[in-house]
This record gives sequence, structure tokens and C-alpha cells, in this order.
Amino acid sequence: MKAIVALALKDIKLIMRDPFGLFWLLAFPLIMALFFGSIFSTGSSSRAAMKVIAVDNDRTDFSKSFLAKLGKSDAINLVESNKDSARTLVRTGKAVAFLEIREGFSSFENVFSSDTAHLVTGMDPSRKTESGYLKGLLMYAWFGAMQEQYLNPSMARKQIQEYLPRIDSSAGLDPNQRGILKSFMGSLDTFMGELDSGALASSESSDTTAAAGGQNVMKGPRIEVESVARSGSYPASAWEITFPQSIIWALIGAATAFAVTIVTERTTGTLLRLRLAPISRGHILAGKGLACLITCVTVCVILLSIGKLIFDVRTPNPTALAAAILAAGVCFVGLMMLISVMGKSVNSVAGAGWVILLVMSMTGGGMVPLMAMPRWMATVGSFSPVKWTILALEGAIWRGFSWVEMALPLSILTLIGVACFTAGVMIFRKTDA
Repeated sequence: MKAIVALALKDIKLIMRDPFGLFWLLAFPLIMALFFGSIFSTGSSSRAAMKVIAVDNDRTDFSKSFLAKLGKSDAINLVESNKDSARTLVRTGKAVAFLEIREGFSSFENVFSSDTAHLVTGMDPSRKTESGYLKGLLMYAWFGAMQEQYLNPSMARKQIQEYLPRIDSSAGLDPNQRGILKSFMGSLDTFMGELDSGALASSESSDTTAAAGGQNVMKGPRIEVESVARSGSYPASAWEITFPQSIIWALIGAATAFAVTIVTERTTGTLLRLRLAPISRGHILAGKGLACLITCVTVCVILLSIGKLIFDVRTPNPTALAAAILAAGVCFVGLMMLISVMGKSVNSVAGAGWVILLVMSMTGGGMVPLMAMPRWMATVGSFSPVKWTILALEGAIWRGFSWVEMALPLSILTLIGVACFTAGVMIFRKTDA
């Protein structure tokens, strides 16, 4: 019994002496609890806002009021721009959607017949979850702007005075009807001038509820959906969106596996025997990096071949796709080298590899949708190579990226790979000495 207790105490002491192994036992579970707790415990106001590009072609007080109401929502980050720029930002994944307000959106006759007072939206095809949410926010902002217009007699009188000249210029209108309309509009103008807006404001909540409650007071604006993709650059199926994510897991597996082989060779003495051979430490590490890069590229090609043959995943730009795969491979080779020096035992390095890469996947949108993340977490996701890998692969497969648009994700992935590999080599040399 004493021998068993002594062996047990020995193993516990070994675990306690390994700071990296102890980290995965105690600290990491706490980090995971905080990670998911911060996601599911926060309200919509603390989540990452959807970036929406607004294009206001109406340029009226009503359209400005509508955008102001929409911009007050914590769920939307509203930025105004022109149509071409808005489409490009959405197509390249830098914005969730664009919103175009067409001319005539606020014309007086559309107040009671809103079929012609329509909006145009263009959504990122990979962000369909947010589409219905955005439409609900648009309807809410529209009813809010309508209510504000009716509670402001000066705005209503302005609309009436703009409409009066149209009665005289309407050629198909019967003279008797023209007189009736002019008399009615004149009386309505006088009524709005004498109306107490404060009395109307007291009934604001009930009026809004009636309008939004489906009592056929107003149906709201007609919302058209417009494609943001270039000709032929649109996901033909869900497989073209999910296969880039599957490639992420292949790269994570390859990087972790090779990181473990390095520490295994160090602990079993294989690395020492290699050092005795007439080759330098640089040759050993370069060979390991090349093997990892070849493996990463190979598994990516195999997965994309399966996707193309079985699931009809398109490869319209093979050169850009090859560049994306190569850049992603370089990035994960660098991560592999850095992870391999994060512990002295196989277990600590394997744990470090999977945990670090899983966190990168979660913050980069590979596991948890960006929409569900708090703002600070979505910001951290921009530092995750997973986000840029997915963007580069999507840009080559269905987003229709030009080489100028491909340059950013390719450059970021390459820089991360080179920086991590260099840091890993420096730490390796210091510890190996």
C-alpha cells in the first residue's frame, strides 16, 4: 500500500511541476466558462453590431429620420456611403448588408400606400441568420419615423404643401374632384397648423403598438432583396460555405500533430541523434516545417477535390485558390512551430495546440457566429488567423475576389506564419541549448 501511495504522490508532484499541464487542468476550464458565459449571459446591446452600409437616394427629412431611428439600435453599426462602395463592402465580407433608400420613399401619397415606398437590401450570402433580424429592425425604424412625422405638425404641413401643386398639374383629374381635394388639403393644412403636438405625443406608445400590431393600419415599406455578388460569384449551395470551415479543422489537426512530433522527438532522444548527424538545427526545423506545409496543402486539396466531385463545390479561380491554400499552410506551419515549444511534455504541447487553435476558431467565427459574440470578442476575432483563412478561401471560391481584394487576407496569413515560425525557432534554440 505504501508503494501505491508513493507512486501516486510521485505522479501528482510531476503534474504540479509542469506549469503548462497544470494550466490545462485548472486555468483553461475557467477560461472556457468565462468565454461561453460572456456570450450567453449578455443581452443584444452588448453583442457585436451588424455593420450596415446605408445609401440614401431620397435625401428628405423623412429618410434622415428613418436612418436616425435605425442607427439608434445597438444591434446595427450604420455607415453611409454610395451604392458601388456599399456593394463591394458587403461582397468582400466587410459589412453584413447594405440598405438603399430609393427616391420617393417619403412622398406624401406613399404614406397610405406604402407599396411604392420600398427599400432595397443586399445581404452577405454567408450571413443569412442576420437577414430576418435586419428586416425586423427596418420595420421598427420605419414605423418610428412615420410616428415622428405624424406627431410633428410642421413635417406634415410640409408634405401637404408639397402635394398641393401636384393636384393642379394632374391632367387626368376631374375638375370637381380637383376642387374637393384642394379644399380638403387646405383644411388639413389649417388643422395641422392649430394642432397641439403635445397631446398627440401622449398617445405615442398606443399608436405605435397599433401600427406594429398588424391591424392593417399600414403594412410598412416593401423591401426588395438584391444580390451583391458579381456575375457567377455567389454560393451555389451551402457546401461552398461549409467546406472552407472544414478545411480549418484539417489545418488545425495537421498543425497539432506536427507540434507533438517535435516534442516527442525531443523527449525520446530522436532529436539528439539527429543533431549528431552532419546536419544543422536549421535543417531539422526546416524539414519539419516543409513536411507540415506539404501535409496542410495535401489535405486541403483532397477536401476540395471531394467537394468538387461529390458536392459540386466550384473552383472558378484556381490560381487564387492555390494562393489561399498556400498562405493558410504557411500560417499554420508557423503556429505549429510556436506551439511545439509551449511545453516540455507531449500532453502539455498537445493540450496547448488544440486549445489555442480551438480558441482561434471560436473567436474567428469558425464555431460561434460573429453575431452572437460580444463586441470585444468580435474585435479579438480580427486577430485570429481562422477568420482570414476562411475569408481567403471564400474569396477564391465564391466571393469573386480580385487580386487586390485577395492581397489583405493573404498578406495577414503569411505575416502571422513567418512571425510565429521565427519566434518558435528562437525559443527552440534557446531551450535546446
